[in-house]
Amino acid sequence: MNASTVQFGRRASGILASLLVCFSVALTSCKDDENPTTTPPSGSSTITDLVVAGDQFTFLEAAVVKAGLTTTLSGTGPFTVFAPTDDAFRAAGFADAAAVSAVADTTLRRILLYHVLSGSYPASAIPSGQTALPTSLSANGTTYVTKAAATTGTGVSVNGARVITADIQASNGIVHAIDRVLMPATGNVLQVVQADTTLSLLGAAAARGGAAVVSALSGSTPLTVFAPTNAAFRATPYNTVAAINAAPVAALTAILTNHVVVNPGRAYSPTIVSGPITTFGTGSVTATVGTGTALTLLSPGNGGQVSNVLANTTGVQNRDITATNGVVHKIDRVLLP
Repeated sequence: MNASTVQFGRRASGILASLLVCFSVALTSCKDDENPTTTPPSGSSTITDLVVAGDQFTFLEAAVVKAGLTTTLSGTGPFTVFAPTDDAFRAAGFADAAAVSAVADTTLRRILLYHVLSGSYPASAIPSGQTALPTSLSANGTTYVTKAAATTGTGVSVNGARVITADIQASNGIVHAIDRVLMPATGNVLQVVQADTTLSLLGAAAARGGAAVVSALSGSTPLTVFAPTNAAFRATPYNTVAAINAAPVAALTAILTNHVVVNPGRAYSPTIVSGPITTFGTGSVTATVGTGTALTLLSPGNGGQVSNVLANTTGVQNRDITATNGVVHKIDRVLLP
């Protein structure tokens, strides 16, 4: 239900508005098998030095220079920086460093600051479960750092972006390389849905559901929402706005609540494990984690047909869309209770 569908290449200014808020969490040590530790030859290297010297951070270097943040990230700190790799920027729709440099400096600055946290948070010191860490260098909001239990082996992630190299030591903090550019929330779950043209039928269904549905999706209680796309709705009798408006409210409400999870309230995709998920409705959805990023959902009313949680594609974010009150994942089939 998130209209923050990330299309960096096409909407660079709207998407880059939150990259720098996560650069300030200093992590001192990490021995995570899935998050290898990298120590620079000299302890005198600042975060800016590491970004400039790192072969995997050429796009980030261009962004930091254009945004005028080289001095900031060379400051006293300590900072913890979640640093998107070049592949992460490519996945966000940037062809090369020149494309990053073409973005307005104010836009880049807002985005980069969403990756910066104040303080020292080594991967080894991050507690199991999810920790909300507010950004400190801008007003972009809060990041959600998750460390799964050791038995799951999913490691550390932030807003659903996986830490692929942890605890790169700098003199003024720590850098964690991540596989995706982070985007701050642009609104609550309902606002995200309403702003996304691929979720317009879901928005119509929410409105038809009435005050209770609207209040839940725009309230303060954290939610995880599996959001059927318009294509998913078109495969059901609720295939147009007119059909949705003609449907019984009780029937629509039963369907909609089957897509809402309140425990955990913010379930980013790397933290979802195979097994039953209790929804806000009367049914129970079963998740299956496959190879790579494959994630499917099965609901009793779907006759054995699974719903795929859509993977992110170049320039488009379909899962782990952060809202002020939760997380949205787009799916390709309506989950019938």
